[in-house]
Amino acid sequence: MNSKANAKSVIVQIICLLYVLLFVYAAASKLFDFENFQVQVGQSPLLSAFAGWISWTVPLSELIIALMLLIPKFRNPALLASLSLMSMFTVYIYIVLHYSSFVPCSCGGILEKMSWNAHLIFNIAFVLLAILAILLQRAYFEDRLWPRKCSIQIKILGCLLLSAATIIVLFLWSDGIMRYENPFIRRYPNHAATPLDQKDLKFNSYYFAGFAKGRLYLGNVTAPLELLSFDAELNNPRNEKIIFDPKDIPFTRVKINVDGPYFFLKDGSVPIIFRGSTSDWKIRTEFRGLPYFDLAEPFDGNTVVFRSNNAKNQDNIIGLYQKENVQKITYRNSFLQKQIDGIFDTDGKLLYDVQTDKIVYVYFYRNEFIVADKKGNINYRGHTIDTISKAKIKVSNLENGTVRKMSAPPLIVNSNAAVFRNLLFIHSKIKGRYESGKLWDQGFIIDVYDINRNAYLMSFPIYGIGKEKLKSFVVTSSYLYAIIGRDIVIYDLKSTLKREMKLAAPAVDQQ
Repeated sequence: MNSKANAKSVIVQIICLLYVLLFVYAAASKLFDFENFQVQVGQSPLLSAFAGWISWTVPLSELIIALMLLIPKFRNPALLASLSLMSMFTVYIYIVLHYSSFVPCSCGGILEKMSWNAHLIFNIAFVLLAILAILLQRAYFEDRLWPRKCSIQIKILGCLLLSAATIIVLFLWSDGIMRYENPFIRRYPNHAATPLDQKDLKFNSYYFAGFAKGRLYLGNVTAPLELLSFDAELNNPRNEKIIFDPKDIPFTRVKINVDGPYFFLKDGSVPIIFRGSTSDWKIRTEFRGLPYFDLAEPFDGNTVVFRSNNAKNQDNIIGLYQKENVQKITYRNSFLQKQIDGIFDTDGKLLYDVQTDKIVYVYFYRNEFIVADKKGNINYRGHTIDTISKAKIKVSNLENGTVRKMSAPPLIVNSNAAVFRNLLFIHSKIKGRYESGKLWDQGFIIDVYDINRNAYLMSFPIYGIGKEKLKSFVVTSSYLYAIIGRDIVIYDLKSTLKREMKLAAPAVDQQ
């Protein structure tokens, strides 16, 4: 009888020592590289919103439990705590593997050397060891642990269910906070977009003109009537020449938009917009009666959303031009909201998405974007996840107030943007919490938002080419194209991103 009891005691002690070694090693790994551990927790798809306190609570709990396991008086309660903590770790890994939108990096120590599936098996083994130790200590848990009338099996099951419920609640709670009340913590899925190819354009004067019929079109500010196009994979380059005699029109900044069967030649300094067909690249239609504009996005062949200046105070204003039997211009006076001067503080990127028929405007100097229908009626004013709600710019009035200029470098919040279907992609210039400085040194950070739900989804880096800057980018259903310096780079969008794309009806799919 004594030998049987001694054998049980030895097994329990061995299990306790294994837990001590595991917890001490894991806690030490986290604390010695605490900044990296905190970054990893901050980028977790389950616990991002609670990274601040979880990053401290987990290693401290591991050390406290390890100490309790070494003290005979507290060994049995510590076994229950070990079972609970390891069960939480196990449920966390299971949710990451089966229900998370992406799988993050591992979190320290030997865990970084293991795959997530191996990590899951490892944890399950330790859960079973804790259960074995508790069963071998049956007398203590049946006589002392509340409620006494429950069997030891019911108590173990209750502990497992409570641990699982805790992680599930934290997951759902954190996910809601990250999507709709984000405390400026980015989520970085592994390989959301990976580079496929890169081509030297020879000149840094190219810009994206559009995507139509499976081809990507680039305009060139130094050769305004010429277009360079590639197929979806950046192969089969082709040059197109727009057939047009500008006569005596005083063009100064011509831009081309390619949209389905049409292309548009526009210059807001004239102001004028021409429309032609991509079948022969001939201009046939002129949009007359436009006001001066600095931004314009044509759509549906006959409508243009543009940004102009208010005649009274020169503030930026959004308008819509419709080419019908009777040409019509409608201004949306409350679309752009003035904070400082009405010009620089409302500067931004004007976008139109043909798949969802939505107008999107992204401010450069504040954490705000606007989503509106094709008539310019605002659906909502959304916010990016950073905290810059008011433009940090300084404006000086020169020449008796007739000229306004920035008197100090502005703080750029959103540098550029693109929209495709329900997803808004924003190139952010503001570093978030728990982020590696090395990542920001090496690349450009793209934040992704679901404009249907007004929710933040994820972020991913576009890695730079030397010291060249990201000039612009566009997105299709399969790829992201970026102009960096004088190079064009194609990135393959992985399933993590594609799953978030919702096809509106009616829809026009582009590659």
